[in-house]
Parts: sequence; structure tokens; C-alpha cells
Amino acid sequence: MLSEKQKDTAIFLCQLLSNLLQPIWLFRYDSTYKYIFIVAGKEESLEITLFENGSWEFNQNDEA
Repeated sequence: MLSEKQKDTAIFLCQLLSNLLQPIWLFRYDSTYKYIFIVAGKEESLEITLFENGSWEFNQNDEA
């Protein structure tokens, strides 16, 4: 189940991506690890992990 902090941060991040005209390709909640994973950007280049406590981070793509 999502925490209130996680819900608020998810709304903030989706609003920010939308304001920057970035499409959101994937929005997935992982109930095992209790985090949200977001893939966004015109070339699916933004990967964001949102943790239960409301903190978030960009994921690094090691292939670049």
C-alpha cells in the first residue's frame, strides 16, 4: 500500500513531467519492494524510482 508521502510525491513528479511536456511511458508500483518505478521522456530516457518514504532518485543507464 502506498504511503501518503509516496502518493504526494508521485503526483508532484507526474505533474512536473507533464509541465515539461515529457510523456510518461510506464508507471508501476512494486508491492514487494514498495516503490514506484516511472519511465518517462521523449526517448524513454528518464527512469525514476520513488521510495515508500517519499524520496526519489534518477536511475543511471550504464549502457550510455
